[in-house]
Amino acid sequence: MYTIRELAFPGTAEEALSLLRKGRNNVILGGGCWLALGRRRYGVGIDLSRLGLDAIRREGDELVLGGSATLRALEKNGDACALFGGILSHCVRPIVGVQLRSRATVGGSVYARFGFSDPLTALLCLDCTVELAGEGTVPLEVFAARPAVERDIVTGVRIRIEDRATAMETMRLTATDLPILTAAVSRLGKDWRVVVGARPGRPVRVPGVEAALAHGASPAQAGRLAAEGLTFGSDLRAGREYRALLAETLVARCAARVEQEVSR
Repeated sequence: MYTIRELAFPGTAEEALSLLRKGRNNVILGGGCWLALGRRRYGVGIDLSRLGLDAIRREGDELVLGGSATLRALEKNGDACALFGGILSHCVRPIVGVQLRSRATVGGSVYARFGFSDPLTALLCLDCTVELAGEGTVPLEVFAARPAVERDIVTGVRIRIEDRATAMETMRLTATDLPILTAAVSRLGKDWRVVVGARPGRPVRVPGVEAALAHGASPAQAGRLAAEGLTFGSDLRAGREYRALLAETLVARCAARVEQEVSR
């Protein structure tokens, strides 16, 4: 059980960031983190509900996901269902249940950079930037590689709208469990993106596999290269050898589906 000494409802992202950085025990309550359960005392709990960050909208050639937009809103949003082969809606459907998806946010999922993050796997195979209250705009791939210790707030994610074919696969022990492995593949012309997550490390792109596919490698070859080129670990859900086999299979499946989509 955790306790919070004081609640704050800032009116701007700048005010929220200032409150966050005033004390090491101050914490964001929505849109910028997942608040882990446990015995801990927090100073100021910063509620972002008054900042208007819960929208999902088009702006020119970009789809903008607000940091406080819930995963359930992403799942049901018309643009998320229609664009990029529906990968944005598809990627959140296996996450626990509707109750959690109605509370968990896009900002929290991106900021935490958990290895098991389905949304982060999907977003990394698209052309995305992260909007931070303090630092400004950062490429998602750069942000995802950093240690999750910075004191900033994810106010949104911007995705360039492209005619990019996509596919995503995950493996779980049960329908709503955390994934054993995640894989996503996309293609726009000769620009391939291959992402593998829940290794159990955080999702990463696999440049060697992307280059091989761009030079004509088959889906099966891409799967083998992914299994050989990544490191895998063991935990209670699976061993490293099994994860390597899953990576080979899931990347091959995704690449094959993308090729079929492009050839239509």
